[in-house]
Amino acid sequence: MSSPLDFMSKRTDPDWSPSIALFGDMGKTNAQSLTRLEKDVQKNMYDAIFHVGDFAYDMDSDNGNVGDSFMRNIQPIAGHVPYMTCPGNHEERGNFSNYKNRFTMPTDELGDRMFYSFDMGPIHVISFSTEYLFFLQFGFDQIINQYNWLVQDLEKAAKNRDKTPWIITMAHRPMYCSNRDNDDCTHYESLVRVGVPFIHAYSLEKLFKSYDVDLMFWAHEHSYERLWPVYDRNVLNGTKAPYTNPGAPVHIITGSAGCSEDHDDFGNAAPWSAFRSVDYGYTRMKVYNATHIYIEQVSDDKDGMIIDKVWYIKESHGRFN
Repeated sequence: MSSPLDFMSKRTDPDWSPSIALFGDMGKTNAQSLTRLEKDVQKNMYDAIFHVGDFAYDMDSDNGNVGDSFMRNIQPIAGHVPYMTCPGNHEERGNFSNYKNRFTMPTDELGDRMFYSFDMGPIHVISFSTEYLFFLQFGFDQIINQYNWLVQDLEKAAKNRDKTPWIITMAHRPMYCSNRDNDDCTHYESLVRVGVPFIHAYSLEKLFKSYDVDLMFWAHEHSYERLWPVYDRNVLNGTKAPYTNPGAPVHIITGSAGCSEDHDDFGNAAPWSAFRSVDYGYTRMKVYNATHIYIEQVSDDKDGMIIDKVWYIKESHGRFN
């Protein structure tokens, strides 16, 4: 039997300001940010945690014992605030069986798919799997099924923007990055960005731009990178300031929570790259209201220093400049 745990259930009304911690790529070994995150949770700083893929390294290792240990490590967090997830490449063993059986997400209680959405105050959050594009041994139809679901979910979210004006996504592998490790996001035509090679079918960037998705969180790269508003590799900053009424979605890569694989170094900075760091740490987001979101990056290497911060302001939703 575990010790008693307590938590607050999620509010259902849109008129509140949720605070969220976001990160990906946290292992059982070298989980450097975990202690600081636990202290934050003890201070009631967050209404939810978003873990953007890659857990334990790996949950299936040692016949699942590494996964068991990792789950015990995150219990001081996940036992008190919602611990929302998406799958990463390190979960693929056995068709993601450890991931599917260890995490129960909304509308995916049976683990037969790895995408879902939910509303949280003024935001509509979409969690989906980039891994469908890379592990085709588990079926090509999973790409089509998820894409069709995304269209349907975005259509509903677009009609509901008077209540949940912000649309935010989280998935593991980013569309863009300026790391030099030859991952998908370093390629000119990333699969996650343009879809199936050559024919560009099921392009997520085109889909998300068409429904005016505001903010996309990624991980996979063991670093932090904030992008200027970007679409099709072109910077489309706002007219008053880069993140005030921007002309395209904003991407943030937050994969530096800490794992056994160390950091991913950067190459030359791309024109769409605004800020980047290889410090271990995690991201905080405060959704103040229908027009203002505040985002900051915590460096655990620098004893909790805020090394990056930005206000995202959108005066009218559902239409980029």
